[in-house]
Amino acid sequence: MGMPTVISVFAGCGGSSLGYGMAGFRELLAIDFDRLACETFAANFPDVPVWQKDVCGISAEEILAFCKIEKGELDVLDGSPPCQGFSLSGKRRVCDLRNDLFREYVRLIDGLRPKAFVMENVRAMAMGSMKGRFREIILALKSLPYRVECRNLNAMWYGIPQSRERLFFIGIRNDLKRKPVWPVHTIKRPITIEESFRGLGNTNRPIEASSERHSKSVLDAWHKSKPGQSLRKACKFVGSFQSCRIDKNKVSPTLVAGHRHWHYAEPRYLTDLELKRICSFPDDFVLAGSKSQRVRLLGNSVMPLQMKAIAETIRERILGKKRKGK
Repeated sequence: MGMPTVISVFAGCGGSSLGYGMAGFRELLAIDFDRLACETFAANFPDVPVWQKDVCGISAEEILAFCKIEKGELDVLDGSPPCQGFSLSGKRRVCDLRNDLFREYVRLIDGLRPKAFVMENVRAMAMGSMKGRFREIILALKSLPYRVECRNLNAMWYGIPQSRERLFFIGIRNDLKRKPVWPVHTIKRPITIEESFRGLGNTNRPIEASSERHSKSVLDAWHKSKPGQSLRKACKFVGSFQSCRIDKNKVSPTLVAGHRHWHYAEPRYLTDLELKRICSFPDDFVLAGSKSQRVRLLGNSVMPLQMKAIAETIRERILGKKRKGK
């Protein structure tokens, strides 16, 4: 029995791909429009073809021909359409054109007819003014010959030191005669920041040694803040509520694109290595771009360990492909 196959659209820098790889899947192709995301993906997955293309201009037939598979042969189609139009950290415009990219994902599901599909998006998609769009997405997915379910899953229950709620849609093709399955929590209690940072060594260093300079008002805000509190809330600092001083005894708040968390013991932003730890990326994972661009890549990603749990569940309970030794 061969390895199960997956194709990722809206693949980003490869968070989902890491999870599928850890679960024993073979990725046939990854697609994303963003140049830095594709550069990062190529640097970390040299054996997986990656297309830097607008998914709107790609046909299912083109994908099938490139991957040398027939319609219905693919095991899983994975996709995380851009969520900025739904996110609470954005302007939440119902008419945001990015909110319509799910239609392209639905089109590719219909054209490829994978045995299963997995789609991820922000929880805010199903809240407030966006509820109508959420119902529209559910109806579009259920119009296909698949059994579809949606659940809100928090990454912190899958070995990730970050409280990160996301909606996951799982669809199983009708002819498989099985309903969607969901992973159980893989840990009994969340992993704290302090536990996740073990092995990093002594990071204490004077702020002057950092390549990044912060204004006196920012540093004052950090000193007045408490662990787990945003700098703006601490002293009306003009910044973002999403950027906070993390608490070493808890999980990190959600890391979102464009917002940078502060260290609990030092008045500085988290380093790339620390950010990768709170997102469950490997320490040696290569990130392209500037500091803010690298944070964006991680903030837009699906957390690898969470996708690993989902992929393993689908592999074993839907596809019936257990890994060797199990």
